[in-house]
Amino acid sequence: MAQRLASPSLSGFARRSSGLVVPRRAVLAGAGAAGAMGVLAACGGDEESSGSASGGAAASGSTSLGSNRGDEVPRAAEDEMIAAFEEESGITVETNVVDNESFQESINSYLQGNPQDVFTWFAGFRARFFDDQGFIGDISDVWEDIGSGFTDAFREASSNGDRQIFVPLYNYPWAVFYRKSVFEENGWAIPETLDDFVALCEEIQGAGLTPVALGDQDGWPAMGTFDILNMRINGYDYHIDLMAGNQDWDSGEVRAVFEQWAELLPYHQADPNGRTWQDAAASLVQGESAMYVLGMFVGEQFPEEEREDLDFFTFPEIDPEIGSGALDAPIDGYMMTANPENEEAAKEFLRFLGSAQAGEIFVASSPNSIAAHSDADTSGYNSLQQKAVDLISNADGIAQFLDRDTRPDFASTIVIPTLQNFLNDPSDIDTVLADLQAGKERLFVDQG
Repeated sequence: MAQRLASPSLSGFARRSSGLVVPRRAVLAGAGAAGAMGVLAACGGDEESSGSASGGAAASGSTSLGSNRGDEVPRAAEDEMIAAFEEESGITVETNVVDNESFQESINSYLQGNPQDVFTWFAGFRARFFDDQGFIGDISDVWEDIGSGFTDAFREASSNGDRQIFVPLYNYPWAVFYRKSVFEENGWAIPETLDDFVALCEEIQGAGLTPVALGDQDGWPAMGTFDILNMRINGYDYHIDLMAGNQDWDSGEVRAVFEQWAELLPYHQADPNGRTWQDAAASLVQGESAMYVLGMFVGEQFPEEEREDLDFFTFPEIDPEIGSGALDAPIDGYMMTANPENEEAAKEFLRFLGSAQAGEIFVASSPNSIAAHSDADTSGYNSLQQKAVDLISNADGIAQFLDRDTRPDFASTIVIPTLQNFLNDPSDIDTVLADLQAGKERLFVDQG
């Protein structure tokens, strides 16, 4: 996921007394904790699928949350969700909000320092990576209460072996976003093949617009383009193997990805390393760029009254034998640290976060994602959310995103600078492949 602000210091992230701390003192329910827990247990209907909990009957006091939701829209959504929990449970949540970029960069030190009881994080490889290092609390008992509300795929993405370590809140697709009105005014059709896509880019340039927006100042947005090109050219299974360190980065397959990307770059905004993803999104909002390969959170940058004009299509097919059925659809949610100050309250908070009610509250306030819970009410979804549900439900393969499907140190110290170097000079693919392979051999020791 992607929310970026100016980077605070690592110590600022860990200290609750820093200027980045956003303390909440909830308006507590008039009833005591036991009564409030009864209210929580009643919300959402079915006790198991709602995430309300028999296991949290003794929970009281306060817990704490380290959050990466620094941008206005997701932060407001999280505030509403937490306020509902506080009111219904009588448990107070003190929250430390940090921009997502700093959150990810400092996560190792954060977890070794004085982390909050619960923290925002991502499903899959990146969750297991920190669990394997002993930083994560086992929440299998929480899943005994909330598990029926999630599909097997969500359970698998939330587990490390036979123990559960993550609570999903929502997910969202990465795709090619565009303004319906701009396409309609110009008579542009949705491309089904790479040739169609290139022809469309030529038409868009002819109309005086930049075909594809791109901002990679933070280093991660370009990963989405690499992911989708790799899945379209080499297939989903190869992509996942590459992320896991089971394939070489200096292979002919990876070279083909960068060669194709280099051919497409002239259709993108120039100098992307000097532009944030929000600035690139602004060019789409203002009609200066016609398309943008990004996650559905691009909608956060659109004025509310213009969001119905936002639409997307999945990146077109490159190889007919591979098709266009695979995509990135990251799952965002929450984890508990290994030694929380108030484990019972933290687990009760996680039970609420794993409820249909929590998902409904969040996506209603931030309609740029879809709730992970199977029982979440989707009747209020906008057209983009409904389309996202259909796309993800019918996907042939779902990846989490490059920096979630591989080692975090490989993603941050090797892939980010190498992709930025490629964007600066797409002619030097030999050096790009050599740098990626050297990093893989150094960090993926077992597979080296």
